[in-house]
Amino acid sequence: TMTRITHPSDRTNTLDTAICLWFPKPHSYTGEDMAEFHIHGGTAVVGGVLQALGDLTGVRMAAAGEFSRRAFDNNKMDLTKLEGVADLINAETEEQRKLAVRQMDGELYVMYSRWRDAIVGARARIEAVIDFSEEENIEDGVYAQVRRDVGVLRMEIAGHLDDRRRGEIMRSGVALSIVGPPNSGKSTMLNKLAMRQVAIVSPIAGTTRDIVETTLDIGGYPVVVRDSAGLRKTSDDVIEIEGIRRAIQAAENADIRIFMLDAAQALRSASLEQTLEDADWKRLLHLPHTFIVLNKSDTLDSAISQESVDQWVLNQKIPKAPVVLVSCATMRGWDGLMEMVAEDIRRSWGRSAGSSMPLTKARHREHLKRCLHHLDAFERIGEEDLVVLAAEELRAASDALGNITGNVGIENILDALFSEFCIGK
Repeated sequence: TMTRITHPSDRTNTLDTAICLWFPKPHSYTGEDMAEFHIHGGTAVVGGVLQALGDLTGVRMAAAGEFSRRAFDNNKMDLTKLEGVADLINAETEEQRKLAVRQMDGELYVMYSRWRDAIVGARARIEAVIDFSEEENIEDGVYAQVRRDVGVLRMEIAGHLDDRRRGEIMRSGVALSIVGPPNSGKSTMLNKLAMRQVAIVSPIAGTTRDIVETTLDIGGYPVVVRDSAGLRKTSDDVIEIEGIRRAIQAAENADIRIFMLDAAQALRSASLEQTLEDADWKRLLHLPHTFIVLNKSDTLDSAISQESVDQWVLNQKIPKAPVVLVSCATMRGWDGLMEMVAEDIRRSWGRSAGSSMPLTKARHREHLKRCLHHLDAFERIGEEDLVVLAAEELRAASDALGNITGNVGIENILDALFSEFCIGK
């Protein structure tokens, strides 16, 4: 309804003309009676309406996440959907938004609830064996069938866990490390990616000493890009030496690596080991998801082509890592490199890497591992005369899944979850 909003203590004081909506319980977001004022967004209007509402008895500002917490308390959503709402609020890229919407719509809840219901059903059949006498013949073949059903379910849960952290990576960002010798253009590349001055660019070797990072959107995917100290062996600076150690460690732990080399130096050198100063660093090139970028291609002879680079790759016996000619100064080869990185992310961690909703939280992973632990323990109980122990393992497995959706003891994590919400929502 379009109406005038006036101050409760002065009906002649019109605060705004706005749309007011009424949502009767239980069909509102929270499951309680709710009202919404769609007012104009000016600072004075918003401030005036909030001040007027504050003058009403029993009215206060909502705490962070309070509306969603009330929805949870009124069984309007489970814990996984709540986490989806929080992720949607904090989503920075298109893929993060899509993943959060899928979780908020209940994909994880439906899957985990189906598994939990299956385990509860299996436990009920086993407890029937315990509770009823042999004269009723209820135990004939029941235990063997339950074992088969649990075996199938165990394989399904294990397959869900074996996802290369796809959902968690999409939620928190793909870790991309830029590594290489000094003055190969690593900091310049970081600044180009960020479209701002994130790292100091200098011809003096050893300028970057610690890890410098920024979060970017590459092809719709969240990527945490880290620049690091240049790899060289001649430094006697203990701080730079520590920076180099951290650079190697960051490259080893990253999901994707961009190994940068000065194109002219690399193509002139007798061997890649000579370019890198330390042959041990070449092992970084053997890691999966590594791109070798020959930067400063604008300084090369115009006759140098991608074919020449390909031949150089063959001569150096470089592993199957893509080698790209790039110039951070002229942006030559830039679009091609970004497309290759985005495609690698999509193929490895994007939705095409698996059709089912992926794991998005480390919390989910821990409870699923605990569920598998108890299912494994159940399968190790081979004797039917140990059905009491078998039923107990199934109870523990179902409780582990219940911890994910909020059916079992979750008070200790609710406060931490709602701290991620904006005020109100």
